[in-house]
Amino acid sequence: MFDEVVVVISHNPSKPSGVFTPEERRDLIFGALPEGVAVEVVLSANRLLVDVCRELGATAIVKGLRGATDFAYELPMAHMNRHLTGIETLFLPGNPAMEHVSSSLIKEVVRFGGDVTGLVPENVRAALRDRLAPTGP
Repeated sequence: MFDEVVVVISHNPSKPSGVFTPEERRDLIFGALPEGVAVEVVLSANRLLVDVCRELGATAIVKGLRGATDFAYELPMAHMNRHLTGIETLFLPGNPAMEHVSSSLIKEVVRFGGDVTGLVPENVRAALRDRLAPTGP
């Protein structure tokens, strides 16, 4: 669909940090890409996504949707982004078999020693296990 893909990792330092730093998230993205697939990854803090898009000369924002709940959450943002800059948001439906998968659920499963193989890339699974998995008996 596009000649170039840029992944923007947004970070708000005033909010509690996630499991991984923005730099670690960038490295996980690069580690999960198949060989020969090239994307640019941009780290952004305390900025609107549309401002980053404008600076990059982006023509669209692409977001994946798991289901209706994601659509209801993302649609108002898409309208606001269009209002602010005219940039359009394209929604791509995800695999229906993965509709139940969310980052919070994945983290909870890993925290309690569950296996998330096949739900996240292998490098992400290993990093989550190293960071979150229970230790000891």
